Amino acid sequence: MEVKVAGNSGFCFGVKRAVDSVYEQIEKGGSIYTYGPIIHNEQVVMELEEKGVKIIASPEELNGLSEGTVIIRSHGVEKKIYDLINARGLKLVDATCPFVKKIHETVKEESRKGRHIIVIGDGKHPEVTGIVSYIEGDYTVIENEDEANDFSIPEKREICVVSQTTFNGNKFQELVEIFKKRGYHVIVANTICNATEERQTEAKRIASCVDAMIVIGGAGSSNTQKLYEICKRECENTQYIQTLDDLVLNSIESIKCVGITAGASTPKKIIQEVQNYVRANF
Repeated sequence: MEVKVAGNSGFCFGVKRAVDSVYEQIEKGGSIYTYGPIIHNEQVVMELEEKGVKIIASPEELNGLSEGTVIIRSHGVEKKIYDLINARGLKLVDATCPFVKKIHETVKEESRKGRHIIVIGDGKHPEVTGIVSYIEGDYTVIENEDEANDFSIPEKREICVVSQTTFNGNKFQELVEIFKKRGYHVIVANTICNATEERQTEAKRIASCVDAMIVIGGAGSSNTQKLYEICKRECENTQYIQTLDDLVLNSIESIKCVGITAGASTPKKIIQEVQNYVRANF
């Protein structure tokens, strides 16, 4: 059986930077906390918890701390969390992905110019809730075509469109076109990170020429979910797994070629385990 493994799979720059930041603090010792899971991968989070790293899930929990180091997750957090950490006199380590930080600056600057900000992405995702906290004015979060078509503001003001870094690039362009066709003066800040676009493009290419596709990533990983959706459109026999334990390959006799890709929060060792298993057993 031939196995095609995406070169653009596993930890991206921002995720590696965030995880490395936690390990650096572990070496220094003391009480270490992350605000929310440092990345969306249960295996990595569990390993860090075994080393004593605790997760803070709310401002209320943060208010209960009197000492220690708080690490901001790769997706970023709401602006008020920084203020609260500083007010408590805690050590702050900011592991927010630089590409996400850039969006914070963009929406702050554009909203100060009086533009209505549209954030394309999942309104419940921590990256998006962090982004909107930096907007100094009106904004709308939009995820799909129906919401884009329903969008309306009282006057035809300029709108600035940004995106969650892991959003599907083609869908982003489609939604932007809807705003333009409806007569809005649109300023576009394409904030989908290059690594995400490259990962999605490669996954689509591989999925289009294999008999089965395996997408590896955490259940709560937005970028992995987007990879799965892209691959599923190209290859009906696509599986979304978190670890090797989840893998089930059906109709083995008809599968001559398998593709493997993984989300930005997936450790290389998990990808390697899946790859080795498929090569050895099929």
